Order: sequence, then structure tokens, then C-alpha cells
Amino acid sequence: MGMNEPRMPLPQHPRDWTVHLRLPATSANLGPGFDSVAVALDFFLEIEAEAAPEFRIAARGRDAERCARLEDNLILETYKRLLAANERPLVPLAIEMTNAIPLGMGCGSSAAGRLAAIALAVHFGQLAWDTERILEEGYALEGHPDNVAACWLGGFQATAREGERIRMAQVTPPEEWRAIVVLPPEPLATSQARSVLPASYPLEDVIANLQSVSLLPLAFAQARGDLLKAAMQDRIHQPYRAPICPLLPLLLPLVGGDGILGAALSGAGPSVLVVVERASSLPAAERAIRGALGAGFAGELVSCRFQQMGAQELHQLKKK
Repeated sequence: MGMNEPRMPLPQHPRDWTVHLRLPATSANLGPGFDSVAVALDFFLEIEAEAAPEFRIAARGRDAERCARLEDNLILETYKRLLAANERPLVPLAIEMTNAIPLGMGCGSSAAGRLAAIALAVHFGQLAWDTERILEEGYALEGHPDNVAACWLGGFQATAREGERIRMAQVTPPEEWRAIVVLPPEPLATSQARSVLPASYPLEDVIANLQSVSLLPLAFAQARGDLLKAAMQDRIHQPYRAPICPLLPLLLPLVGGDGILGAALSGAGPSVLVVVERASSLPAAERAIRGALGAGFAGELVSCRFQQMGAQELHQLKKK
């Protein structure tokens, strides 16, 4: 059953079912779309969960030790808090997790984790929330809607707040485009990345960002790689974050060569998202990136597709 479909009641108690979740990584902002746009990427947080006598987590993949913690665990804390807030009994879970989303790198790990927790609470707490309600809860927990919408619904998402509601529109990224996520050795807390931003901006910077962000969804919708360099230019957050995200100024000059269409901080950084025109351009783009970063670069390059489908969920009756 897909997460974006209406939820149907299960014939047995939810405790009799194993839940399989698959949530994509996301990259937000894409330059000028600060807290308003994001796109899904095809590496994932995957979870299998079932009711158990006590909580336990077996984790594989990236940051496995941290993901396996029973204390200070974003997914478990959010799951427990949601059940308590909705006056549902606490159902301990046995979780098997495979994580491919790096933590603290601007790839939407917190949005994926919070949405996973919401999906688990909806199932094991029998909350019967629809997609709109799940998204609203995700927005409230995450503090901004861009990563949440892209993770849950997939594709390129443009979002805006209208009073208490969030409006969103989805664009399908070009099938031939590819992405390279350039990961530095160390993560960066989003709170630190936000702390360097000014309280106000010159009018000319605001206008420049409006001009760029107006092109951004059109470039994705129409596969206009020729627009992407201008569409991903930013004056609102990247100039202020560059000193604590030093990969960005090294990679921005590569745009326009070796099949590289655009580059921007991935979310709040410190990773950089590089958009490449096609799969055959990836080797040249990767060589250019490594050349710009130098032989001492100790990070990682992750080549991926833009993910068209959002989060997925499957219920399976447990074997007796």
C-alpha cells in the first residue's frame, strides 16, 4: 500500500502486522528556494517494525550505531510523543533499520525520521490520519514544509504557507538528469547553519532571489538545463553559510562545464548538491569535482537519481 493512498482498515489488530517503510532522502532550498522547495533523491531510510514486548533496534548502513540507540533517538522519541499526545497506549516496537541517508548533512534525515515515526504512530496507535493530516504533523515537527513534502510525496515540491495551511505543487524532475551529493567529512547542525543568517536583507538581494526562484520549478518541469545556472543562484543564505560550508565556493565555479548544470548547498549544508545533465556525464563531473576539492578531500561523492515516488508503506501479516 502506498503512503499517498487512502488508508484502509486492516482486518486484524495492528499489532498482528509488520510495517515496512521506505522514505527517500531530500535536498531542500536548491539555491534560492529557502524553506520553500525541495526534491527527493533515490537513497533511502528503510524500516521494518512490529509490536514487541520491549523496544529494540537493529540498524545497518550509515550512522548505524547512532540509529540503533534507544535513548536520544529521533524516531522513538517522536513515536512515543505522538502516541501520548493522542491518548493512545504505548506499543513497544522491534525495529530493523537500513539507513542510507547521512545524518546532519542536509539530506533530509530529520524529515525522513520524523515521517517514519508518524507513520508508525498512525499504524500502531490506530490514528487513521490521512495524507493531509500526516503532512501537517510533519510540518509542525520539522518547522518548515519543504523536506517533508518532498520526502512524503516525491519529486520536486514547491511549498508555501497560507495562514495555517500549507500549499504545495509537484513537478516531475527530468528523467535524464542526475545528481551528485558531495558530502564533507563532518556534519553541521541546522541550528548552527541558521544562526549565521542576518535578520534582514537588501532589497536588491531579495529581488535577485525572486527572479531565480521563479525560474527554478520551470527549469525542472521543462528539463531546461540552460536555465538551471541562473535558477540556482542565491543571495539569501548561501553567501552567509559559505564560511562554515567550505565545499560550496569550491564547486560553484564548475557550473557550466563537464555536464554540470547547477550547484547549491543541500538544505542547510554542509553537503553540496550538484545537478548533472545525464548519466553519461557523471564520470567527467565527478573528476571535475574531485579536481576542485583537491587530493586532501576526505569526504564522499554520492551519485543518484531524482526520486519520482515519495514514501512507501507496506503492511504484512506477521508469521505465527
